[in-house]
Amino acid sequence: MKYILIAIVVILILYSFSKKETNIQALTPQDSILAFGDSLTYGYNAKPTESYPSILSHITGYKIINEGVLGDTSVDGIKRLAPLLEDSNIKLMILCFGGNDMLQGLSKENLKNNLKTMIHMAKEKNIEALLISVPNLELFGLSAMELYEEVAEEENIPLLSGLLADILEHPSLKSDQVHPNAEGYKIMAERIYKKLKEEGFIN
Repeated sequence: MKYILIAIVVILILYSFSKKETNIQALTPQDSILAFGDSLTYGYNAKPTESYPSILSHITGYKIINEGVLGDTSVDGIKRLAPLLEDSNIKLMILCFGGNDMLQGLSKENLKNNLKTMIHMAKEKNIEALLISVPNLELFGLSAMELYEEVAEEENIPLLSGLLADILEHPSLKSDQVHPNAEGYKIMAERIYKKLKEEGFIN
């Protein structure tokens, strides 16, 4: 029994050393959230009030800046991110890029590096990040992309995985093969809200 207790203590100690500390700070009412991405963030094929950032703002009460641009790749994101991060009220960035990279057949390794670059840019401004994974749009079945898990682990940030795949698998929730409809964006906002609460970004 003594040795079992010692083994348990050792395992707990090793786990505490191996576990990364996220030190997430809850947002204050004065803080803003940057929703940064492509057409999925913009709310393509829906009204502006039906985009996920607009619905999420309504749910949370926080100001959410919708910086989704149609057709943007991760390279485009890097090019326009820096000026946006100068807003001192922004304390959280919701990052969702990758769909156009895949549709254009761009390098997945470059996508991974570009995501990490944008996360580093945010961290330099003391802005937290939540990464939303995009399924592999090149393949039938909307398979998961391991690179998002790798980025989240390497950068020690939370990841919301499987959200878009779950929506796009249902014809009633999408406007075309790669975009949700109004109801799909509503589900996006609700799932993101749940994740923000789970991670401690909002109370």
